[in-house]
Amino acid sequence: MPDVLPVTPLTAPLDATVRPPGSKSITNRALICAALAPGRSTLTGALFADDTEAMMGAVAALGASISRDPVSRTVEVAGLAAPGATSTGRVDARQSGTTSRFVLPAAALLAGRTVIDGTPQLRARPFAPLLDALRQVGATVEELDRPGYLPAAVQGPVRGGAVQVSGHISSQFLSGLLMAGPLMRDGLAVSLTSPLVSVPYVEMTKAVMAAFGVPVSGLTVAPGSYRPVDYAIEPDASAASYFLGAAAVAGGRVTVSGLGTGSLQGDVGFADVLERMGAAVTRTENSVSVAASGRLRGVDVDMADISDTAQTLAAVAVFADSPTRVRGIGFIRGKETDRLAAIVTELRRAGIDATEDDDGFTVNPGPPRPTRFATYEDHRMAMSLSLLGLRVPGIEIEDPGCVAKTYPGYFQDLAALASA
Repeated sequence: MPDVLPVTPLTAPLDATVRPPGSKSITNRALICAALAPGRSTLTGALFADDTEAMMGAVAALGASISRDPVSRTVEVAGLAAPGATSTGRVDARQSGTTSRFVLPAAALLAGRTVIDGTPQLRARPFAPLLDALRQVGATVEELDRPGYLPAAVQGPVRGGAVQVSGHISSQFLSGLLMAGPLMRDGLAVSLTSPLVSVPYVEMTKAVMAAFGVPVSGLTVAPGSYRPVDYAIEPDASAASYFLGAAAVAGGRVTVSGLGTGSLQGDVGFADVLERMGAAVTRTENSVSVAASGRLRGVDVDMADISDTAQTLAAVAVFADSPTRVRGIGFIRGKETDRLAAIVTELRRAGIDATEDDDGFTVNPGPPRPTRFATYEDHRMAMSLSLLGLRVPGIEIEDPGCVAKTYPGYFQDLAALASA
């Protein structure tokens, strides 16, 4: 892609149906469970993007065999027959937080020493709660640079049992531990030392584990084993937020197919926020539609459970008729970038009165001026800020290729909205 991408404003209200690629969160959870299942699993509807390619490489390093078909979005995984006997060497998690935080506990099941590393951006993200938890269950853990950060080496096998972990930094720590739990000698019983953020993602983890034959009771997993299955992955709800937000910004209707009332993903709740703002939302078992033709109201909303859509809301809030206050998301400072500081900085660059709060941000609506937005190597910055360009001329996105992390075809699909 070019270094800078101009966004073309729409000239008419939208009337489009889209189906985003598969859920990154579900794909990566299914890859871990399939890798830990003795036998062959087939994943359909999988996401092929940098984060999931990182996970495919990681589970291959653990000893699983991977066969992929990006055209049909299918992945076949031949899982580990005896994980306790395998030495894996080194895992490159690239920029992927889910990969690194899910693979560390899985690697702790192995007798060999595994080094987990990634990009400088990933090395800046916190890992101390997970590394401490792995020590509690019997793993040998070495931080190879700074305490509490990657690169880190882990060596098992672990015994499991009772473990304490903080919940306020990232639910990914808990999800990674739970998925490795059934293969620990004593199973796993987790207690939280602080309130859990992003609760729907933990519920998603439990649902994927159950599909692979492992039930979770509360935060306790009994010793057992996964079974290989054929597993269908639904579209990505975080990615869907940009298209639903496009309808709110530009007017008209957008329907996202493949996501509905039965979705595993908490981020489908972004449609509820748009409904509070005045958009009309229609939900079915297999779709969600947003239509907007009038004014949008500002909202005061806690987005702790749908934090990956907070930047999308920031873009939509620019066009509301009153301020929007987002709360409960202080932990997203530790994502790919400090997302609170980044979104406020960029909106202010466009002349919008936005302020950074301890646990979120406030957007006071107003007309944005033509702006070239920085994206901070953060796919969600690029995708959310592009929504302003659907309504305002002169909007440009720097480093648009950063969307390859989770949605390589995003800008092509965004442009296709106009001709749908």
